[in-house]
Amino acid sequence: MKKAITLTFLLFFVLSFTALSAQSADEIVQKMIDAQGGKKVYESIKDMTVKGTLEIIQQGLDAEITVYKKEPDKRREDIEVMGMLITSAYDGKMAWGTNQQTMVIEEFTGEQAVNSKREAMPIIAPLYPEKFGITHSLKGKETIEGKEYWALEREYPDDFKITMYVDTTTFLPYKTVATIVDALGAEHEVEQFQSDYKTVNGLVMAHSMSQVVDGIEAVALTVTEVIFNTGLEDSLFVMEK
Repeated sequence: MKKAITLTFLLFFVLSFTALSAQSADEIVQKMIDAQGGKKVYESIKDMTVKGTLEIIQQGLDAEITVYKKEPDKRREDIEVMGMLITSAYDGKMAWGTNQQTMVIEEFTGEQAVNSKREAMPIIAPLYPEKFGITHSLKGKETIEGKEYWALEREYPDDFKITMYVDTTTFLPYKTVATIVDALGAEHEVEQFQSDYKTVNGLVMAHSMSQVVDGIEAVALTVTEVIFNTGLEDSLFVMEK
């Protein structure tokens, strides 16, 4: 299933080693978790706030972004650009946000709602993939600019698939690739590059990200602040009247 775009391969096949590939995928995921802080750090996060600056390259615009996440299933993203506030959120049951054509707050339906629900999945979901309907498969190794990466495919319960390219030395994600469709039904390949990893309260996370759509850089994000466990209120995620 292809997913709608929002403002959120080298194949390895050995017939006789299917079970080994599945086991190796689990091992890569575990090493990724360990590299990013480990199970204890993941489970210590009750809520988090991430602030940053966005460069919307094709439009020549700069914006401020704040993402709020509260466990287990609440998320809100606010983008301030040209004096406007564009919000998308999931309150644990319903997706809502700003209609970018009318600038009116409304309930999201269809693909927008599915995407919002997926983005709000628990931070701990990678620790317990079976519980949350997530599967992983290892596609082998790929060399990018002279460096080797594991190509690991993650599939979510809504059938959305994303391929992660994981550094074979640090086990930190370098790039993700997914196929999406826009509002007009056109397919696009979206690559997201992650770099400038820093440790915040034990969690190792990228502080620089760039998104490339069909080979053209579209958005660059720089994280300026990350805050954990501030006691975010549920009301922050409820649709505004």
